Amino acid sequence: MAEVLVEFSEPVTAEGGRVFMAQACGAEMPGGLWQGWIEFVPVGGGDPLRSTRATTQPNRQDTVYWATGLTLVYLEGALQRTLRPQGRAAADHGSIAFFDGPAVLDDLPRAGGASVLNPFSLYRKGESLLRRQLGALSSWHLVNIIDTHGLSEENLTVLNALPPASLIEVIVDGVRRVNRAER
Repeated sequence: MAEVLVEFSEPVTAEGGRVFMAQACGAEMPGGLWQGWIEFVPVGGGDPLRSTRATTQPNRQDTVYWATGLTLVYLEGALQRTLRPQGRAAADHGSIAFFDGPAVLDDLPRAGGASVLNPFSLYRKGESLLRRQLGALSSWHLVNIIDTHGLSEENLTVLNALPPASLIEVIVDGVRRVNRAER
């Protein structure tokens, strides 16, 4: 069952001036890992919003630790990403999350096909460089790269459920496959 891990006391303001209160939420995933995401509740009313999965942790304790380290700058970025397709005190254990899990990429508006990097360009400079660059990215960015460059036929829901290491392999394998086909 999803739960609120941290309720943030400082409001988060979106472009255009809309103000939200943020809360970091978490839930156990099949297999025992925990996922974390951010929920944004509009000040003055309205439907709450949620980010895609922002972290995957080995257990609840590590997920709480992640949540307590989130900064206002991170929350502002998470809110921007959620609206476009991230004093801290632990939440009272009686708080209930609005959603049972994070949003999946299929539920969000598309970002317009722009990925944060071009895997083909990096691969030409060396596979190890590509792997290092990919290793620094979030799962959301990795899935966006796969989708933008057509590196897998899996749907976004399946890709969004994969761990970062598996997403990196999908990208590298896809780039290799396309490079072989172009020769």
